[in-house]
Amino acid sequence: MRSALSRIGAIVQKEFRHLRRDPRMLLAVVLMPVIQLLLFAYAISFDVDHVPTLVIDFDQTPASSTYLQQYDASPFFDVVEHAQSLDDVDAAFDANTARVAIIIQAGFGRSLAAGGQGQVAVLVDGSEPNAAKVSRAYSVALNQLYGQQLTREWADQQGLDVSSFGMLEPRIRTWYNPERRSSDFLIPGLMAVIIAIVTVQQTAVTLVRERDLGTQEQLEVSPMRRIELMVGKLLPWTLVAFLDVALITVLGRTIFGIPLRGAAPAFALGAMLFVFASLGMGLLISAVAPSLDTANIMAMLIAFLPSFLLSGFAFALDQIPVWLQWISYAFPARFMVTISRGVFLKGAGFTELWPEMAALALYALVMLLVSSLLYGRRSSR
Repeated sequence: MRSALSRIGAIVQKEFRHLRRDPRMLLAVVLMPVIQLLLFAYAISFDVDHVPTLVIDFDQTPASSTYLQQYDASPFFDVVEHAQSLDDVDAAFDANTARVAIIIQAGFGRSLAAGGQGQVAVLVDGSEPNAAKVSRAYSVALNQLYGQQLTREWADQQGLDVSSFGMLEPRIRTWYNPERRSSDFLIPGLMAVIIAIVTVQQTAVTLVRERDLGTQEQLEVSPMRRIELMVGKLLPWTLVAFLDVALITVLGRTIFGIPLRGAAPAFALGAMLFVFASLGMGLLISAVAPSLDTANIMAMLIAFLPSFLLSGFAFALDQIPVWLQWISYAFPARFMVTISRGVFLKGAGFTELWPEMAALALYALVMLLVSSLLYGRRSSR
């Protein structure tokens, strides 16, 4: 046992010596996650507000002006132009100066005064589906509220007491993210994506570098076992990854105000297991990649795209095809995103998150054993 630890320690010393010889790489590995977090957090947002809105009033009556004031008063819509013709709508949509167009037909005020229905057209630019969907929902809600206001005014004029009528009053509460901020939703998932990219990318080249430097043969004739080599290769990058996790967590809490409602030890354990799983995936790539370039490309394809698309970071997993949901289990980021959001947003702890932690532990063990086996087969050729 003591000799095994001594051999692992020698590999760890060797890896740290490589890092000291190339401080720029170490600086990049530590700072890159911070830069990525800031860029992603500010660049990616699902918040939709201040939508540029164009209005056309063919009625030009006090009733139409009162209706349009609802849009002027709304923080969601920004009325940027009062146009005169339908051609202006096409021009504004093509130039991206407006996303919503409100068109009031002639006779709007007369219809309302006669107790009829005023005709209003709401056109939404659907080239951005998320903004279009939210804009449509806000417009429908605004029109419903205005319709209720007109109903109350009519009832008052008729001397009716609408308060005696039975009414449905829904009270909707949003749990875990009451302000519905995109940063609260995205940053816990970003932690998993960024750590996956850094750990897999750096570890993917570690065994390939030994072949390029010509030191692989020396390691093969040494009394070191393959599993000891793998562990020795993992430990330095594990410490660097833990430093990255700490930096990203501190930035998320201080700069973006992400809440931490759950058990911090549960997050720490989940992050540790996720780091081991990601490093194991990097070792697996390094064991099979023939060159540094191939290792880098494979690492980016395997670490970034699945972590971004198949982890639940940006898209809910229950909304993607079932066969992709099964494929997502092959990537550790899927489990870490659940752990991160569970701890930060939902107040979860070990009781709720132990299945994801067990999956990450099993994943890390399998990756380490498989990469050791594949490296041994490659070395014996």
